[in-house]
Amino acid sequence: MNYFNLPKIDLHCHLDGSVRPETIISLAKEQNISLPSNDINEINSLMIAPETCSNLDEYLLRFELPLSVMQTAEAIERISFELFEDAAKENVKYLEVRFGPLLHLEKGLSLEQIISSAVNGMKRAEKNYDIKGNYILSLLRHMPKESIQGVVDAGAKYLHDGVVAVDLAGGEPSGFCQEFVPYLQYAVEKGYRVTIHAGEQGDGQNVYDAISLLGAERIGHGIHIKGHATAYKLVKSKAVTLEACPSSNVQTKAVDKLSAHPIKEFYQDGVLITINTDNRTVSNTTMTNEVRKVMEEFDLSRTDYFNIYKTSVTHSFANDSVKQHLLQYAE
Repeated sequence: MNYFNLPKIDLHCHLDGSVRPETIISLAKEQNISLPSNDINEINSLMIAPETCSNLDEYLLRFELPLSVMQTAEAIERISFELFEDAAKENVKYLEVRFGPLLHLEKGLSLEQIISSAVNGMKRAEKNYDIKGNYILSLLRHMPKESIQGVVDAGAKYLHDGVVAVDLAGGEPSGFCQEFVPYLQYAVEKGYRVTIHAGEQGDGQNVYDAISLLGAERIGHGIHIKGHATAYKLVKSKAVTLEACPSSNVQTKAVDKLSAHPIKEFYQDGVLITINTDNRTVSNTTMTNEVRKVMEEFDLSRTDYFNIYKTSVTHSFANDSVKQHLLQYAE
């Protein structure tokens, strides 16, 4: 099977984890930022996480370097454009990118400038390539909660015009959802859709809480519903979609090895699953690679692939016309 030529959908991809290493060097020169090295191989080694990290925190260290150059409107727009360009060139037809606007305030940009720069880069790529996209605004669990409303308000201007949803991201302590109920309610009232990182490192209870307390329609990762009967049952009964990121899950020790990933088990039992990159650079991957790994490891058929593709389309946050466009590629 030619995995490159398959139409693909990526619903879980982080902007700051998907920056071209050569762009880091270029932007650092433009911005007079001193890098640990100007050697592309060294920059690669600083940006790409080991195949197996000791934990999620070690994986997250790889975001520091890209964030250092993502503090200007021009840089954010360029990186946004390049991510969509890279995805389009491997036949990704629709891409939802998430990022935390609060991480880009160091040089005085407003939240609106940050969000508009990302959206502008995406829209420029949409004009040049056969790809559609949307942005998801990540609210960060470790950041001050009083800053959340500002992000939601700034993004509201772009709702249904480049921005579609909010996400909660960062380290995953047990029981985190309780603290965020009023903030997610506020976002939903504004018109945002909701996806939540849960069940990646924490247990399945976090997934249950994300759905029942925060109204999550999709769950980032969610693999630890395995072994948590109530969370598993809720995911199935509510038709909540899991955003699986196979390479990333192995790297962060969410699973010990790819063969231990529950993605096929979930799929065969009717859990809605999708295949995604998480971080193209940090995980040194592409959608083509993620699809190939899953198809070959779990002996999935072409029919299985297009079932997953259709799940990705149906449970994306795209509007109906974009969904109809994307379904044309399904066999």
